[in-house]
Amino acid sequence: MNRKHLVFIVNPKSGVEREKAIQRAIDNRLDSDIYSYEIQHTEYAKHGTELARNAAANNAFAVVAVGGDGSVNDIVSGLLGTETSLAIIPKGSGNGMARAMQIPLNEEQAIDVINKGNTIKMDIGYANDRPFISNAGVAFDALISRKFAKSTRRGFAMYSWLVTKHMWTYNEWDWDITIDGKHMKEKAFIVCVANGTQFGYNFQIAPDANWTDGLFDLIIINKFPKILSAAIVVRAMTGTLTSSPYVKHYRGKEIVISHPELKLMQTDGDAHQCANKVHFKMVHSAQKVIVP
Repeated sequence: MNRKHLVFIVNPKSGVEREKAIQRAIDNRLDSDIYSYEIQHTEYAKHGTELARNAAANNAFAVVAVGGDGSVNDIVSGLLGTETSLAIIPKGSGNGMARAMQIPLNEEQAIDVINKGNTIKMDIGYANDRPFISNAGVAFDALISRKFAKSTRRGFAMYSWLVTKHMWTYNEWDWDITIDGKHMKEKAFIVCVANGTQFGYNFQIAPDANWTDGLFDLIIINKFPKILSAAIVVRAMTGTLTSSPYVKHYRGKEIVISHPELKLMQTDGDAHQCANKVHFKMVHSAQKVIVP
């Protein structure tokens, strides 16, 4: 019986102990009757995209992204347009994609998901031709993504500190927004185009988003009084953010967001330069993913 081949792609910067834990989990739990495997390592930025593309060209059944949302994005960028599936062993900071897909954060339990092999076809969004899986944004979240990337510390505490530090000095902008041809103006400090439900750390920016419905969920958040900060966070952590009077929720397949001073956007937590306008397009059922 021919076994299906898996390619695990690991960032060696994650540390020796973490890689040993991954190897132990593979040895202990991967079903060797179903799968053969190899482990490959990224050596530079976007190397994961190249490795994933090569794995697909060599007919790998699945590429296993061992890392966070940025690593997953890199690997999906190499798999799009192929028949090779994506699998995830979450080893990042926020792990928004894995949490939203209910993939366990424990290595061995994540491999159990791979053993079962349940696959869906997931939608993929594009922001000015950059693919994204979970979400993209052009306002406050883009700023925080850039600050977090430059920080030497990781984790929820650092992310929360950056949000708290910059939230009250970040001004709302008057945005031009077009959704499926319908134009509107919105004043907001967060403008998020979501395919998945959360940023990470279980902060559910778009609790009603669905990976497979062919639609973006556009979340617009207005500045709110400081006294309501805790209440907004509770709503986000409990999946009720869109019921806040400070939040607006729209859906659409194609979205254009612009502002004369727009220079920064984020896709899946990675910040990028842009110029005045971001064009978001949805591709339905674009990528096979192994999920629980």
